[in-house]
Amino acid sequence: MTTPAPFGARLDDVVVRFGSQRRATSDGSIVRDESTVALDEVGLTIRPGIITGVLGRNGAGKSTMMALLAAFLRPTAGTVRLGPESTTGGTDAWEDPWENAWVTSNVQLVRESGDLQDDEKLSETLKYYADLRPHWDADLAARLLDLFEVNPRKKPAALSRGKKSAVGATIGLAARAPLTIFDEVYLGMDAPTRYAFYDEILTDYAAHPRTVLLSSHLVEEVERLFEDVIVLDRGRLLLAETAEEMGRRGFSLTGPASAVERLAGERRVLHRQQLGATVQVTLEGAPDDGEAAAARAAGVELGTLPLQDLFVRLTDPAREATS
Repeated sequence: MTTPAPFGARLDDVVVRFGSQRRATSDGSIVRDESTVALDEVGLTIRPGIITGVLGRNGAGKSTMMALLAAFLRPTAGTVRLGPESTTGGTDAWEDPWENAWVTSNVQLVRESGDLQDDEKLSETLKYYADLRPHWDADLAARLLDLFEVNPRKKPAALSRGKKSAVGATIGLAARAPLTIFDEVYLGMDAPTRYAFYDEILTDYAAHPRTVLLSSHLVEEVERLFEDVIVLDRGRLLLAETAEEMGRRGFSLTGPASAVERLAGERRVLHRQQLGATVQVTLEGAPDDGEAAAARAAGVELGTLPLQDLFVRLTDPAREATS
């Protein structure tokens, strides 16, 4: 089977609002809730053929952004464009996914629920997706269900939460869509199943290149997969860059309080903790050679930050209040 060209995507000044609504209060009066802004002027480009991590705290707008790419939602304002990169590297031919059968047939969004047909056997759900996805691989789907120990003759109601998630993972991989989106699909999976899923993503991605978006709160487990990272924070884009670039956004100093405070200088402190006479501070940016040498001379340990720690510090609401 021919591997299709991976899809890229671009969001320009995208706003998504969920409209105001009326509700009854406990005393019987009617009040109107203001509209909720899920995405606020978000602009970014998703590179084709790359595994991109989509990170954010609960309510940051991750699922909304992914639903836009799959045409489950339409933006209130701004534009969304998808498509394969042209031979000249341009994106002029990218199209709006909304009510666009060609685009949506090449995008597979898998949400936590798996979007399964509850009243049908799993085998019927797989047939449904096979009809929708032109690059569907039935042999891969069968192998993955066997790997995850899921009986295709069962109905979703007979499956545990973890098994439903495994079916969703199977659909996302077997669709081999040029843009494949996994939105918290790991929920309910035990650790061995999650790690098997991550390995299958890498294996099939290497054999059949595509664009993969992966949203997860288990950043420590999945960061090894990421080439690019998108971080959303309360509906706004905080950053969109390579994982390597994000890794240079912070470092730690650990040692005697006086030495650490002196070395920290004017850098912005993302986090600080103290145990007795020892202090550890997380600082914004990357240390230069002079700072590294000064730390060694002062007996202060200079450390890199795991992606998960850096994400937590950068999206800490207290950071904004003290910056």
